Amino acid sequence: MLKIGVLGAGHLGKIHLRLLNQSDKYELVGFYDPFQENAKKVAAEFGYKSFDSIAELIAAVDVVDIVTPTLSHFDCAKQAIEQGKHVFLEKPITNTVEEADELIALAKQYGVKGQVGHVERFNPAFQAIKAKIEQPMFIETHRLAEFNPRGTDVPVVLDLMIHDLDVILSVVNSPVTKVSASGVSILSESPDIANARVEFENGCVANITASRISMKNMRKTRFFQKDAYISVDYLEKICEVVKMKEAPETPGDFDLIFQNAEGVSKQIYYDNPKVGSNNAILEELETFADAINNQTTPVVTLEDGAAALRLAHQIIGCFKK
Repeated sequence: MLKIGVLGAGHLGKIHLRLLNQSDKYELVGFYDPFQENAKKVAAEFGYKSFDSIAELIAAVDVVDIVTPTLSHFDCAKQAIEQGKHVFLEKPITNTVEEADELIALAKQYGVKGQVGHVERFNPAFQAIKAKIEQPMFIETHRLAEFNPRGTDVPVVLDLMIHDLDVILSVVNSPVTKVSASGVSILSESPDIANARVEFENGCVANITASRISMKNMRKTRFFQKDAYISVDYLEKICEVVKMKEAPETPGDFDLIFQNAEGVSKQIYYDNPKVGSNNAILEELETFADAINNQTTPVVTLEDGAAALRLAHQIIGCFKK
């Protein structure tokens, strides 16, 4: 069983601690939080061991789970990797692309594995339909959230949109050729609402909207590809697959048939897969344990995290100052 420690015991850090404590793939050794008052409170309330320093925690574990503010991701991960420890990093991977590239190089140098917490890859609705996504040519996403002061120290692109950037890059196997975007600051110093258009070499276009000042929460993506429309609702954990095929010569009474202007008839039918039930955060952590134990590639690699961050910064670079 892999020994793991958590850096950061804030809102998300406490969720990681609870889930790791339940996991049968890890032995939770403890955590480190620089704010002593919070560290003492978490240790007293939940019984987790609180370490006095990052170095002390790193020395006691096989895997370091980094759930600290983004600005500290690089330094924390660098310390862990240089001690030969595997690292799980919450998204975004680092503050800058240069930092991400350096971590990738360090992980290779020290022979350790890394995974980035792009949790929507483990959302059961996305898992149910990802195998049905084949060469999408148009993708539309909406990730809208009610205002929450937590996370507003960074643009909404890094706070929310980056989830969708990672998903899109995971299904579009083609280089990005053009990015255009706009962002508006409403309540924060950085943009609270943003829209981006990303074009790929293979002709695919993605239209991505993210907002953290909405009246309601929404996390939906629609994929359009030849003879199929696929939608996924990450929030409600439901998905829909609508497909077309050649219409039968003798349609049934309940067959849905459409005929285009050229006289070609197509049958519309649903191919909705069953959506399972899981805890996405626990699954992403446990698949990382599997990758370490089985010497396989993590589901969301450090390279994947760097690619999403790189695209996020391209989008932010389009915003007018």
